[in-house]
Order: sequence, then C-alpha cells, then structure tokens
Amino acid sequence: MPRVARLSFTPVRGLGLTHPESIELTDMGLVEDRRFYIVDDHGRLVDGLRASGLVRVFAETNSGATWLRFTLPDGSVVEGDVRLDEPVRTEIYGRVAIGHVVGGPWAAALEPFIGRPVLLIRSDLPGGTRIKDGETHVRNAISLVSDGSLAELARELGVPSVDGRRFRMLIEVEGADPHEEDTWIGGRVAIGSAVLSITKPDARCAITTQDPDTGERDLDTLRTILRYRGFRPDDEEHKVDFGVLGEVVQPGRIVVGDAVETVAERLAVAPA
Repeated sequence: MPRVARLSFTPVRGLGLTHPESIELTDMGLVEDRRFYIVDDHGRLVDGLRASGLVRVFAETNSGATWLRFTLPDGSVVEGDVRLDEPVRTEIYGRVAIGHVVGGPWAAALEPFIGRPVLLIRSDLPGGTRIKDGETHVRNAISLVSDGSLAELARELGVPSVDGRRFRMLIEVEGADPHEEDTWIGGRVAIGSAVLSITKPDARCAITTQDPDTGERDLDTLRTILRYRGFRPDDEEHKVDFGVLGEVVQPGRIVVGDAVETVAERLAVAPA
C-alpha cells in the first residue's frame, strides 16, 4: 500500500523547502504554505524561475503568518514580527493575489540572491497565491507525486534517481506504480485523518529542471516528460503533466508513514 514518504512546503514562494514530520490540513490546505511571495520594483512576481538561488534560503512562520524567520546559507538568521504596510495586487500565472507589503529586514536579506531590489508580500488569505481574484476558496491546494513516477522519469533520463524536491510537491508517496496517482483523478484518497479530492494533473514548468539544493539547471526533465508522456490530451495550452493536484474534502492531520488509500478501499476494510 502506498504511504507518505515526505512532506514539503515553504512559507515563501520560491525559497528552500521545509520537511516536517506532520502537517495539519484545513479546508484552505496547509495555511503556512506559500503565504508570502516576492515581487520586484515593477510589481512582477519573483520566484525560482527568475531567481533560482532563492532555494538556498529557508523560511519559517506561524499559522497566522504574524512572525517570520529566514535562515541564510551562511547560517545567519533574520527574524521578527511581521509588520504590514501598503496593500498590493499581483498577477501570478493567471491569478491575482491580494496582499500587503511586509515591512522590516526580510526583503533586503533576499536581494543578494536576486540581484535587484524586491518587496516581500504577505497574502491576505492563506493560499493566497492560488486564489483567483474575487474568490475565497483555494483551488488545488494539495499536490502529490509518487516514487513510481519519479523512478520512471529517472529511467527515461538515464540517471540513477530523481529527487522529488525538484517538483516541489506537498506530499510525496512511496510504494506506488509509475503514475499511479493519475488513476486517482476524479476520486478521493484518505491520508491520516484527512480526505483529499484529487482533481487534475499538475502542469509542470522549468523549475523542475533545477537542482533543488543549488537552483542550477542539471536535468532536462520537461523535454523528457514530454517525450514519453506527451502533452495533456485535448489541451490547447500544451501542458506537460507530472503528479496531481487536489483539494481538502475533510481537514485532518497527515504524518510521514501514513497509508494512502482510495476512499473505496478504506470503506471496504472498515469494521461493520
């Protein structure tokens, strides 16, 4: 039976991933995940595609995103309470995020990894970089990929293994067949005390070509996935999929090692 192998998130979009032993999912997803994001002086999003060195910085926050801590590559720390300044609206891959500029030392601490002045923004709502303008519901707050899919990609690339961190998924699953998670689309899976609705495949971008420790491009993941999987059928945008997205149907706690069961499987083994 597939089980949770690793959990990954970052409070600041584009920064290095944190790997907790457990997470608490609400109907908004993991509220700490990507609560903050970075923009340049023209208001444009800055993430790993535009500043790959950001993965060398790690962030921590609390559930209310009222406190923030950065750990820099040299071990130095920047931390303190979050002070909100002027409101902003930011276009993020077809969505509009609503938030406020964060005052304090954090933006300046990130500038050496970006090479230009930036602002740090806190979304007004958890999951704010994934909410469409005018909505309050987080769409596709959950992402999941299996070790079987990663092993298949490694075989296609001709490398010993592919680190799942380069896909930046919330949940990594072990003990699954290649792309078994695709068969869960349209259904529900139970993990720990949470139940997830698996809604759609996850369209990938060039961030997957980057080493998750350094941000340097080292694997031709996109062209390889395209070669053996093709574009998403009947999609005019020519999306290349790997892993799946979902939403929280029943909030709950997920712990590394928890079984991943389709809801039908769990019902079948439930005591009478």
